Parts: sequence; structure tokens; C-alpha cells
Amino acid sequence: MGAMFRSEKMALAQLFIQPEAAYFAISEMGETGCVQFRDLNAEVNVFQRKFVNEVRRCDEMERKLRFVESEVRKDNVRIPDVVDLPKAPNPREIIDLEGNEYYKTVFVAFFQGEQLKSRIKKVCAGFHASLYPCPSTQQERVEMLQGVRTRLEDLTMVLNQTEDHRQRVLVNVAKELQNWSVMVWKMKAIYHTLNLFNMDVTKKCFIGECWVPCDDIPNVQKALADGSSACGSSIPSFLNIIDTNEPPPTFNRTNKFTRGFQNLIDAYGVASYRECNPALYTIITFPFLFATMFGDCGHALLMTFYGLYLVLNEKKIAAQKNKSEIYSIFFGGRYIILLMGIFSFYTGFVYNDIFSKSMNIFGTSWKVNVTALGANFSDDHGHEGAEVQFTPRDNFWGTPYFIGVDPAWQVSKNKIIFLNSFKMKLSIIFGVTHMIFGVVVSTFNFVHFRKYSSIVLEFLPQVLLLIFLFLWMVVMMFMKWAMYSGTYDGIDTKHGSSCAPSVLIYFINMMLFKETVVDPSCDQYMFESQGTVQMVLLFGALICIPWMLLGKPLYIKCTRKNGKSEQLVNGKSNGDINQGMEMNEVTQVTPENGSDATTAVINATPAAHHESTHHEEEEPMSEIWVHQAIHTIEYVLSTISHTASYLRLWALSLAHAQLSEVLWNMVLQMGLKAEGFVGCVYVYIFFGVWALFTIAILVLMEGLSAFLHTLRLHWVEFMSKFYSGLGYAFEPFSFKAILNAQEEGEE
Repeated sequence: MGAMFRSEKMALAQLFIQPEAAYFAISEMGETGCVQFRDLNAEVNVFQRKFVNEVRRCDEMERKLRFVESEVRKDNVRIPDVVDLPKAPNPREIIDLEGNEYYKTVFVAFFQGEQLKSRIKKVCAGFHASLYPCPSTQQERVEMLQGVRTRLEDLTMVLNQTEDHRQRVLVNVAKELQNWSVMVWKMKAIYHTLNLFNMDVTKKCFIGECWVPCDDIPNVQKALADGSSACGSSIPSFLNIIDTNEPPPTFNRTNKFTRGFQNLIDAYGVASYRECNPALYTIITFPFLFATMFGDCGHALLMTFYGLYLVLNEKKIAAQKNKSEIYSIFFGGRYIILLMGIFSFYTGFVYNDIFSKSMNIFGTSWKVNVTALGANFSDDHGHEGAEVQFTPRDNFWGTPYFIGVDPAWQVSKNKIIFLNSFKMKLSIIFGVTHMIFGVVVSTFNFVHFRKYSSIVLEFLPQVLLLIFLFLWMVVMMFMKWAMYSGTYDGIDTKHGSSCAPSVLIYFINMMLFKETVVDPSCDQYMFESQGTVQMVLLFGALICIPWMLLGKPLYIKCTRKNGKSEQLVNGKSNGDINQGMEMNEVTQVTPENGSDATTAVINATPAAHHESTHHEEEEPMSEIWVHQAIHTIEYVLSTISHTASYLRLWALSLAHAQLSEVLWNMVLQMGLKAEGFVGCVYVYIFFGVWALFTIAILVLMEGLSAFLHTLRLHWVEFMSKFYSGLGYAFEPFSFKAILNAQEEGEE
């Protein structure tokens, strides 16, 4: 999980490999898939590189294998899938893989005299032509022609037998065809990679550069040692760690569970090197915010079962070929679907909503009609009809429902009013909490990159602005819930429902410096000195704006005057690869075959490093002022727009519940109203229509809509507080990735 918090540490390494061991060493690195090579021959034409002929031979073998595959498929011979992928073949085995045809031309040379005969023989020998004697008499020529015809007849018979044998051969070839294709792909990839290498001045050593995770350096050392031992070389290969100021690629090590969430983040932008990775928090926040909009126990169960099916059968499904693109997307996010279903079941349980109906598990706390809600409800002071107007003073017993929404609201006329207020406040609470957490995460970046001044000049004014304004609004919501109740009506009027204040009006008047106008029988504020507290919070929020606007530019200006500003460096070169190096450490690695090989780790000297770096020019103060002004305006305005954006949690949840209720009342109820045999037919038909619309509209379309809105809340409202996403992905040389891409291309 530590690797999920931020990307792994990367190192730029130089590889010094003996030519005879290069092929085998690269093959081992391709199997491990932990090295991203850099092209050291960018200025060299593709057709002028060292191993271009080997790549062409591999291309030719691919063409032949495609032809064989077409012949196999033409005869409807099944090609079995590869279970265990073969390793890259030995370069000598390429001759065995090459079904080559030789075309010959027959010609007759007429000459006169032994001198010309000698010259013709020399010419034929120069062109490697085979010589065949030609009889001098007519009779001998006729006999030879007859012999040739006899042999042709024999060959014709052999060809006919070969046609029968062809089918048996194709069956046997089909068993190895995939293995041969994999071997050729791996061999071609190795030679492509070797074309990225340089030769040293002595032409006796390949030199390459690569990015490698620091934790995988021992694996690279072992690959080098195994490559040397595979070819029987006694000369060790070297690994040289280079000090560089070039930004490394971003590598977040994932597993099958976290990969889907990481892909969601990378779709927005790859994290900058060692920047905080939002995927760690997204594992929880993404399905939770989705569930807030999609909360329905019935629909959640359908989604959970589908996600569980994909997870339990992941090996079988992953092995399938020719999967549609949409199905592949769903399969890639199988764990996301599973978690979204589980979280949605929880929120649906809190909403007490299952296919638009409620569950009475713990007994209602309201006095309502027993015929409307079932035998578990009290019929004290019952009402006629299916719907009633709930007023706490007349209908509430005083004991809240154990968990979630009371099922009695299902038959209340003011159900929509209650749920609107409830879900709207929840969306604001979750939104403000989510945004404050995003601002807090930015401190992890400041501490890691040692930008301690940014904690005071950026983090503090940003988080205080959110706390003084929007967190205060959340606090007022909780105070209102705790201090005001409809049960106080007629007993304590000031704390009854008639005097319950509007938090939104409080907030608007606070921003406009206005007094809240209330009924004379009610208190103006929820507690004494609330007006003073709000004025202090508002002025504190206003102070945060010039704090953000002026703090950082003034700090940079002062530090520049004092000569303490940090110099930004940008490495354009990685130093001389043949000079300024000394051997610091030697590691003995024992390969699997038991032979010993040596891998040396060489570090560039400080002199070589200093020669390879140069300082950028300082950014003009005018640009710094402009950028900071834009950043301040954007943040201040976004605090309002982003808070309002979280209201989509309320809107989509309400729309989902209402659409589910419409489908139940307008479709399924039509089948339930009929009686007798006709009623059975009606139920069968309308249940099918209801189930189809439920899956197509409420699960698929509404689920996709909630997914996209949740994605936006993370990309914009949450990640914008701390995430820059300006890095580039680590793309290692991996046979597995190459083969997957090859198969997708063929599909």
C-alpha cells in the first residue's frame, strides 16, 4: 500500500553488456518487465541500425507464420491456446523456424573447343551454378529425357500423397503455431530493444540507458548475470546508476484490485514524479459517492452479483479472446463494480429503499394507518387512506427508527419535502468534507518536496477559507438538527419546527452583511453571539484572499533579494558514460543454473554530474504575480462552484428514487391489479417489462450517469486541490505487455 501512496523511486541506469550476452540479458529483462529503455540512437535512421537485418528476418518469419495460420484455418483446424508462454529462442534457433524456398533456373550453354569449356565452367562456378552433363548423341539424349519423365511421374505421385499428408501436418503444426508466433514476437522485441543501445569506442561493449524502480535493481542485476551465464561468458556485465535532474517516469505498482482505480486516475493525467497518488483514497471515496446517488438495495444487488460474477470468473474471462471493447471495459473495472454495488446496498439500506419500496425491520416510530404499511405498524390514532401528512407533534412517538429512514415516510404526503432536505444537506456535508480532505492532502506533497513555505502561504489560507465559510455552514446544519424538533411544537415554541431557521438564509445573509429577519416569537440566531462569530469568520475568510494573493510572490521576491532562492535545474545530459566513473560496489549473484557471474554497480563522480547540469533562468516576477492572481481567483471562485457541484449527489439520488417509483407504479402495478388467470398472464408480461426497464434504465443508464458524475467530482472538485498530473507513465520493456498489445491489434 505504500507504493499506492505515491509513485515508486526511480533510478536512471546505464547498462554495460558484452555483445555475446546482450541478447540473453535483454530476454531476461523482458520476462521480468521492470526496465524502460531510452533510445540512444535517436539521430540514427531506423534502417541504419545495427540489428535491422535481424528485425527483417523476424518480420519475414511472421509473414510465413501468418501464411501457415491462414492455411490451418482454411482447413478448419483448431489452433489451441498457449498455456505456458515459451521463452525467447536462442538466436541459432532462428534457422529452424525459417519453411525457405529456393528457385533455380535451367539453361544450356553451347560452346566449341576445350578452351571455351574451361571458361564457361569458371563462370558457372563463380555464380554457384550446378553443372549437369549433356549426352553428345541423340539416342543418349532420348534415354535421358525418358528418365526425366519417369522421375516427373514419380514426383506427381509423391505430390498426390503429399496432399493427403498435408492435413496431418497442419494438425501437428497447429499445436506449435502459437508457440512459434510468441517466440518470433519476443525475438523481434529483443532486437528492437538492442537497436536502442550504443557501442563503446572499443566496439566490444553494448551501452544502454534505462529507467528502473529502485526496488527492482536486484532483479536487473540478476538478469544481467543470467544473460552472461546463458552464453557462457566469463566477463561480467555492469549496472551504472546515474545522478540526473531529468524528471523520471511515474510508476505506481498495482495489483488486480487496485489497477482499475489507478486507471481512473491516469485517465485524467499521470501523476508527477513522487506526487501523492489519489488512487489510494479513491478506493473508498469513489464507490461511496457513487452509492450516494445510486442508493437502492435492489439495484445494488443486481450490480453486486454482476461484479461478483466477473471477479469469481476472472481467469476464465481473461483467457477469452475476441471480447468486445465494452465488455473488456466492464471486465477491467470488475472490482470497481463490485465495490459500487456493495456501497450502494449500504446507502440503499440507509435510505430504506428497495425497488422504490421500504422495509419495516425495526418497527416504525410514527402513528400511521396499519392497512397502508402492514401489521408491524401501530394503528393508534390511525388515518383513513393510503397517504397521510406527517407532523411530529401528532404522529411521532419520540423514539427514532433504529437505522436509516423510517419506512412510514413511504406513505407520507410530505415524503419528497423530507427527503429533499435530508439528501441536500448530506450532499453538502460530504462535499465540504471531501474538498477539505483534498486540501489537507496537498500538505503531504509540500512536506515531501520540502516546500515548507507553501504550507503557510498556500495550504493555511486555502483550508481556512473552506473552514470559515463552508464548514461553518455544515456546523450550522448539525446545530439545527440537534436544537430544533417538531416535538417541541406547543411546548417550547422557540425550539419548535415553526422557529427552525434556514441555514441557507443564514449563510447568504452572512455573506451580504445582512441581519436575519425572523418572527418576533422566535430567536434571531441559534445561540447568543452567533452574529459576532459569523462576522469574525467572514473577516477571517476575507483575510485569506490577500494572504493567498500576496504571500507567495512577496516571499519569492524577498528570498531572491537575500540570495536564498532555490535554483531550478534541468538535466539535458546524463554525463559522460566513459569518464568520471569508479567502481563502488560489487554484488555476487548466483543464477539459476548454478554458475557464478558478477554485476558491478558504478556511480558517476560528482564532477561528471556537475558538468551535466545547468541552471534555468529565474521566472520574472511579473509572471509570478500574474500566475498567483489567476490561481487565487480560480480557487476562491471554485470553492463556491465546487460546493454547489456536490449537489449532484442529491439531484441524482432523488431522480433515481423517483424514476424507480414511477416504474413500479406505472408498469408493475398494472399487472398486480388484475385478478384470476388473466392476472397471472398480466403479472408475467408486466414483470418482464418492469425487469427490462429496471436493468436497462435504472441499473445501466442511471449507473453510468452516476459513475460519470462521481468521476467528475474526483477529477475536478477533489483532485484539483493537490494533484497536478503532469508526469509521464513508466512503460517497461515487458514481453507480457507486448504480447497483449499484439493480440489486441490482431483482434
